[in-house]
Amino acid sequence: MRSVRYNVVSTLDGYIAGPNGEYDWIPNEPNVDFATIFARVDTVLLGRRSYELVQQVGEPPGPPGSRVYVFSRTLAPSDCPDATLVRDDAASVVSALRHEPGDGDIWLFGGGVLFASLLEAGQVDRLEITVAPVLLGGGIPLLPPGVSRTMLSLVGTHEYPSGMVTLTYDVTTAKH
Repeated sequence: MRSVRYNVVSTLDGYIAGPNGEYDWIPNEPNVDFATIFARVDTVLLGRRSYELVQQVGEPPGPPGSRVYVFSRTLAPSDCPDATLVRDDAASVVSALRHEPGDGDIWLFGGGVLFASLLEAGQVDRLEITVAPVLLGGGIPLLPPGVSRTMLSLVGTHEYPSGMVTLTYDVTTAKH
């Protein structure tokens, strides 16, 4: 079965974006090896706000050649010409993607609400949380309230010169 990885930067106090969606607090870290991080990724999952952010920045939403799925009840298919729009039942769509043949990883790019719904449905296998050395005091949380307790197992850490630390956990209570 293909693996779903949630890879995100968070503040030490647990926010993935500021109160207005800003991410200017993320340190510029030239030592992050994105090529290695995303070498196995062939499918990308994004919530509406994350997709719109990627569009504003003008960056592709995933590695070259990857399939992109945008989860939104408000966007129209014409708003996502480079992606497959999913309006309902995110967990079933992701489960079907996980059961496709192949060994490429599925990268859950964002955001917090999509992460919470997929985690609750047992459709997330790994969390790769890079903690930035900043406290925001408010913003968009890594995990919105209301998600059931989820047990994790630490499988790796990596410290960067900027003070960021990546914590990699396997989800041990995932449902398949």
